Amino acid sequence: MEWTVVERKMKIPGFMIAAGASGSGKTTITCALIAALQQRGLRVAACKCGPDYIDPMFHREILGVPSENLDLFFCEKDELKDLYVRHTSRAEIAVTEGVMGYYDGMTLESDAASSYDVAKTLGIPVILVVSCKGMALSAAASVLGMLEFRAESGIQGILLNRVSGMLYPRMKSLIESELKKRGFSIPVVGYVPEKDIFRLESRHLGLKLPQEKDGIRRQMEQMGECLSQTIDIEKILEIAGRVPETIGNMQSENVENDKSVPPVRIAVAHDEAFCFYYKENMEILRRLGCELVPFSPLRDAHLPERIQGLLLGGGYPELYAKELAENESMRRQIFTAVTGGLPCIAECGGFLYLQQEIEGTEGKKFPMCGVIEGSAYRTERLQRFGYLTLHAKEKGTYLNPGEEIRAHEFHYWDSTDNGADCLAVKPDGRRKWECVHMKGNLFAGFSHLYFGSHPMFAKRFAARCRETAGKETVLNHKEFVRNS
Repeated sequence: MEWTVVERKMKIPGFMIAAGASGSGKTTITCALIAALQQRGLRVAACKCGPDYIDPMFHREILGVPSENLDLFFCEKDELKDLYVRHTSRAEIAVTEGVMGYYDGMTLESDAASSYDVAKTLGIPVILVVSCKGMALSAAASVLGMLEFRAESGIQGILLNRVSGMLYPRMKSLIESELKKRGFSIPVVGYVPEKDIFRLESRHLGLKLPQEKDGIRRQMEQMGECLSQTIDIEKILEIAGRVPETIGNMQSENVENDKSVPPVRIAVAHDEAFCFYYKENMEILRRLGCELVPFSPLRDAHLPERIQGLLLGGGYPELYAKELAENESMRRQIFTAVTGGLPCIAECGGFLYLQQEIEGTEGKKFPMCGVIEGSAYRTERLQRFGYLTLHAKEKGTYLNPGEEIRAHEFHYWDSTDNGADCLAVKPDGRRKWECVHMKGNLFAGFSHLYFGSHPMFAKRFAARCRETAGKETVLNHKEFVRNS
């Protein structure tokens, strides 16, 4: 993969919504602000710090704005800057949603890869959300602690959550006055009232998917309309305009599609059960000449025709175990295709789908594809949660010894057969475990991969798919039917 250095002189106004802890309302407020800005006629781009899949779905699928993950574990700082500039280049304003607490990084003791680290790297001003339920003067103490924890916190505005319109003027005056006593001239830019429209339903992996909620688009519109009355939009736009005038010299990928070879058709599972994909991963595959063909393991009777590869992303197969089991023709076709040599990457939910069986949310077990001789079962807590680096233990089709690819895990379900072809290592090096089935055409495990951290992985996958063209392992529609 070749790289060139280009100077990108851009000034896209933008800001980050951050908070002192998870559960402070960042996603709801970010979506409401995006809606409010859209209602003013602005072209908005959205970003999400960290490896989260669900929050960007609200940005994209409900609000209709492009969204990108910004992650300093997956990307180096210069790569992150370039990614941010590419993503926001056509917008009039960019809204970034933080992750966890503002200073919470990839390890307990570090702010590395935190929202703070991302904001500092990109020069994005930060608006700090403070939940004021049950607080008065302590709210000022909380804000002061966040401002003083780092010499250059980047926090340039305060937004109060769960405050009544009656109490807000006094809280605003109190906080601003206490901050000024200590040399901080930072404005409180508005408040979010306690209303039902600002509540989003959650479950074991986070918020319910936007497509599962009736009327969610109208709810977002109402949230934006409400915030337009309770926040100072002009002040927020003024803060957003404080971004640096130039980002500087950035590394930029210079990947050109090879026009001499036909595109590679890769089937991508995409429905309510399989929907966790990084936008950047998909773009890398497209730049490598891959045509991504969506299909639904829930509803489609057959895999797409003339495919040369298969992606089974993460999601919620455990919630749709009965429906997936009942789609027997799809399960048989995937078994035939993958065991017959079709290149396949299966991550987390996709990995569970390849098992012999999976335990549903009610405790009943359902048959799955049977490619992997394991049984997926529910646990009571998150398993091996967080960032990791995968190291190949032996030579594989996509990953070799001495190489590594960065990833993360986030799952309550586990398996009786997690594989043992790779070694997963936590960022602090204190925990390691064997994982992943990496044999021939298959790479399957709980890890959600980030292709940009090891571009050769994606290149080898695309090459293996291209080599498969015309061989008997690539089944067309009629062959699928015959083998089912």
